[in-house]
Amino acid sequence: MEQQSTLAVRSAPERRRYELLDGDTVIGKAHYLPYDGVQGPERIFYHTTVSEDHAGQGLAARLVQDALDDTLDAGIAVVPVCPYVKLWLRKHPDYQERASAVRPEHLAALENAKR
Repeated sequence: MEQQSTLAVRSAPERRRYELLDGDTVIGKAHYLPYDGVQGPERIFYHTTVSEDHAGQGLAARLVQDALDDTLDAGIAVVPVCPYVKLWLRKHPDYQERASAVRPEHLAALENAKR
């Protein structure tokens, strides 16, 4: 008998990411950097991953949608630097309209955060 997995997305602000869980195991991550934008708070989403064991099941899409929903519901703008987030937004114009354009200062903030 096949066991049903329990998938959930949780916010992990102390690690600056959203996590996709299968039971208690983290199987995906959507990383972001908080940023004080001119118009208010922003989250620069810069890297999304799902473990290879769970690839090809549409789980990255679920992770990104939940992360963006939570971010936008909190009144925080989404800045899509991550290639996957950019692609997801292109497929969801209703979200794309609510995303902020990537500006040079966003990329500089990411570069400075790596140091």
